[in-house]
Amino acid sequence: MADQLIVGRHPVLEALRAGRPLNHIFIQRQAGGDVLQEILRLARDRQVPVKLVPPEKLRRMTRATHQGCIAVASPIDYYELQQIISYILEQGQTPLFVLAERVTDIRNIGAIARSALCFGAQALILPGKDTAPINEQAVKASAGALERLMVARVSNLRSAVRELHLNGIRVIATAVKQGHVPRDIDWSQPLALLLGAEDQGLSEAELSLADAVVTIPMEAGFDSLNVSVAAGILLYEAFLQRRAMP
Repeated sequence: MADQLIVGRHPVLEALRAGRPLNHIFIQRQAGGDVLQEILRLARDRQVPVKLVPPEKLRRMTRATHQGCIAVASPIDYYELQQIISYILEQGQTPLFVLAERVTDIRNIGAIARSALCFGAQALILPGKDTAPINEQAVKASAGALERLMVARVSNLRSAVRELHLNGIRVIATAVKQGHVPRDIDWSQPLALLLGAEDQGLSEAELSLADAVVTIPMEAGFDSLNVSVAAGILLYEAFLQRRAMP
């Protein structure tokens, strides 16, 4: 499915002012002007990623007159993280969120969302940069789960973890080695499951932000699970523990 494009400076500006959900904004390198400055300001406020690109990139995206600016619309709405937390608490629910850091495969994002919804997670948290966009292909891969989950887009992992901690939500990170086995984690408490990039997982700096690290036991000689499969296994453990609660 083709992405829906918003072409030109003023159409992009009006989309931002109207609060329309956007996946990315592409701006031609070295382009300037007051309208572009306002676009950059509003994009920063709304956590919309902006990429500075050569004119060839914009020409490949459209033949229309783009004025050095094109936005890609999102098929879902985005929420502020605090807005999601407050809503879940007001509903009397115990937060269970999934935080995907640098997961770049659209199909993995969709599959993670699908498992999250199936096993009782309420929200998916995505950094604004270096993460696959939520487009129609991702929604399809999620079997519609992305249209039912609340999705937050945050500026960076550190600020997201800080906000979660301020609200009493612990962060459980995933690692291939030296973590707790899943059943030793108390999944009944307010938690966010932190997943890392498909190829490298989470860095030491990213792991250090978490309250605990979990490792899925595997047969010796092979220690690589697809990130969406790992998410499904861990969210199922959370589901079992929470279902067993009185």
